[in-house]
Amino acid sequence: MTTIEIIGIGLDGTTGLSENVKRLIESAAILVGSDRHLSYFPTHPAKKIVLGNFLEAIEVIKQHLEENIVVLVTGDPLFFGLGRLLLEKLPSEQLRFHPHLTSVQLAFNRLKVPWQDAKIISVHGRSLDKLMPLLQQGVEKIAILTDDKNNPSAIARFYQELDLPTPYDFLICENLGGSNEKVTHFAAEEISKLAFLSNQDFISLNIVILLRQEKEELLNLDTLPLFGLPDSAFSSFEDRPGLMTKREIRLIVLGELALAPQQVIWDIGAGTGSVSIEMARLCPTAKIHAIEKTAMGINLIEKNCQRFQVNNVIPVGGTAPDSLTKLPSPHRIFIGGSGGNIASILKTCQEKLQADGILVLALATLENLNDSLVWLSERNWNYRLLQVQISRSVSIGNMTRLSPLNPVTIVTATR
Repeated sequence: MTTIEIIGIGLDGTTGLSENVKRLIESAAILVGSDRHLSYFPTHPAKKIVLGNFLEAIEVIKQHLEENIVVLVTGDPLFFGLGRLLLEKLPSEQLRFHPHLTSVQLAFNRLKVPWQDAKIISVHGRSLDKLMPLLQQGVEKIAILTDDKNNPSAIARFYQELDLPTPYDFLICENLGGSNEKVTHFAAEEISKLAFLSNQDFISLNIVILLRQEKEELLNLDTLPLFGLPDSAFSSFEDRPGLMTKREIRLIVLGELALAPQQVIWDIGAGTGSVSIEMARLCPTAKIHAIEKTAMGINLIEKNCQRFQVNNVIPVGGTAPDSLTKLPSPHRIFIGGSGGNIASILKTCQEKLQADGILVLALATLENLNDSLVWLSERNWNYRLLQVQISRSVSIGNMTRLSPLNPVTIVTATR
């Protein structure tokens, strides 16, 4: 049984091949590869099989297993390459792999960025959905293998529509290893420019590298809406950048709270401080106490207060309800997180909330919703529920679909 040699090759053609690999190619009776790969060997006497439909090509290969076969592929055949399919269709003991540099290796080395911690994803013939969790997690370095449909501008539109709090620089690396190699950098604030480029603006052989950037300390307040701040404007948790009350939910919560000037407000489980900052901007004479149990959260609240230049939010570190007892009696209370202490938190809220006050809860779990409604009912509170199920539009190539946010139940209660 002869060995089938699967050889990786780059855009530099035969120049990048070792002498040993060149000898294997020279001895081939059957040479398999794309038109581009085969063009590097115009005078080779072997029978040539063009890789169009992979399955059809493999069937042809099976008919010549007793001959010396060399299969030419791009980069590393076992890195999003033909190698996986060959292993499924042919005996592994008959296959020998000779990898070349991958486009990901070349890209990070051209950028002079260490990449051992990078996340790598292929959207070549696949959905962009697999990219979403990496962006939502705020992964520091992401390498994306593209195709004509999921090209750099389509990826930029997808990222923009998610409205995430993590800014990324986009680096488009084209024809890596070739004579017309090109690397284009789009800074985080230039992504909208990239999003509107057409497919013709890119060489088909390209890879997109996303590098997470730190946010600027201050924002241009003149460009921000009065309320309904974009999620992307806030500094967030590095390991959980999507962990905040989303913009659409904040808008509903702000309406349910019925805010007025000079009120004392509690924001329990404030997280990044997004709701507190919305309230502070709407009511600059109010005093908002942002209660958060984690040191990282308190740091983010302080950082976001500086970013949005608000001075009427008071970060309060500690676990509720213990951290609530010494605070002034509030006119309004928003509970966005309870840390599993919802009943004891509600008890303290009942003791401290002013007579005509309003309590609003945003609840994501059925258990907390049930416990809250039982508690309120047993104490004859008046309440109403809003079941909020929101989806945002997301571009998929030249089409659009709806991507759902986690459903939230908003409870508005008065005594």
